[in-house]
Amino acid sequence: MGLRDECGVVGIYGAENAASLTYFALVSLQHRGQESAGIAVSNGQTINLHKDMGLVGDIFQQGHFENLKGSISVGHVRYATAGGRTIENAQPFLNTFKLGTIALAHNGQLVNYEPLREMLEDSGNTFSSTSDTEVILKLIARNYKKGMETALVNTIQLIKGSYALCIITEDTLIGVRDPNGIRPLILGKVGDGFILASESCAIDSVNGEIIRDVAPGEIIIINKDGLKSINFGEKTNKQTCIFEYVYFARPDSVIDGIPVQNARYKMGEVLAKESAVDADVVIGVPDSGIGAAMGYAKATGIPYVTGIIKNKYIGRTFIAPTQEERENMVFVKLNAISSDLKDKRVVVIDDSIVRGTTSRRLVQILKRAGAKEVHFRVSSPPVKFPCYLGIDTPSKSELISSNHEVEEIRAEIGADSLAFISLKGMLDALNSSIQESPEGKTGFCQGCFSGVYPVAGSK
Repeated sequence: MGLRDECGVVGIYGAENAASLTYFALVSLQHRGQESAGIAVSNGQTINLHKDMGLVGDIFQQGHFENLKGSISVGHVRYATAGGRTIENAQPFLNTFKLGTIALAHNGQLVNYEPLREMLEDSGNTFSSTSDTEVILKLIARNYKKGMETALVNTIQLIKGSYALCIITEDTLIGVRDPNGIRPLILGKVGDGFILASESCAIDSVNGEIIRDVAPGEIIIINKDGLKSINFGEKTNKQTCIFEYVYFARPDSVIDGIPVQNARYKMGEVLAKESAVDADVVIGVPDSGIGAAMGYAKATGIPYVTGIIKNKYIGRTFIAPTQEERENMVFVKLNAISSDLKDKRVVVIDDSIVRGTTSRRLVQILKRAGAKEVHFRVSSPPVKFPCYLGIDTPSKSELISSNHEVEEIRAEIGADSLAFISLKGMLDALNSSIQESPEGKTGFCQGCFSGVYPVAGSK
């Protein structure tokens, strides 16, 4: 219905039970992708892989771990953006060639995928998927005779876009973050080994210890010699995807020094300052609207109530064939608590309005439960432009804010009033949430709001 992130990645080095730790880390990143998942493990000589379509808990049974023994692993959960939704595009990708074996997992999207694939095909490469991740893998393999470090640096100089990569060879774990740091990647310790993950909550889930965020343009190489860091990019400001804080990341994660839940509280407080309204209760749309709703309630003094319950057992297994059926899935996914809302003026906080269909159904649900007035508040500015850097957004023509003014959107969704946070207010909320200042100034990719992207060619 709304925005969807592409994936989550995990890499582990030096843990006796690397596969099971990767499994638990992937379960904690399940919110980043529910279409497919996979784990590849090295036992020092060979890399074994198991991947399939579906949720992590459905894909991996006890017997699979018998074939996934080893202390170095890489894992992935996927929501498709580049490439179709088929098993061929499930990750990690595994490539065995005469010099060795590589398994690679990627979160992000390349903007120059097509010319690179064409170049590789012209030089005799064949592809088993339509995923941009396979292009990265083939580029590394092509340069591998020069050594892994050189192969990586050469590859990274060719690819453009957003990427957080976790790569394993028979004896090494590697993490790479793109020069703008658009997609998150965090380094931690687990036991006597190391872990790389898309979010800090994955490190917490295996009782690990967070060390730091991987810097933009940094390659981390972990092997028997320890940890080595290479900076391949010129010193750039971070341009972390702003939607990590609005929607994608779990509220218990900390990304680039900003606790996600704290950022959401602050966005709610700013919304309250910018667009307060007389009301009886404040509610948040689960899950990502809840933090902002609590911040709004605190700033206005209006009581926060639960108001909406989310059915957690839908998954993405049922794909409704028609648009009407897809819209009606909102009634299955969300329901109102009538006793919280009956005869009340309700402020409802959501993280974004994309097409507007979910918001319209949500207003219907609240009014059906007896809400007297529904005032819709949004903790991100209007999404006017598609994302080309790893988020599955609709085309510009389908983005309601691209073609309609706020009052037209209000009428379309049936709310009594509608307001979005300003871009300045949102940036103020994020900057005031920074708890520790990471190296290099923190900035944010705002392409979906402004149409200005940190990577050339994002069109």
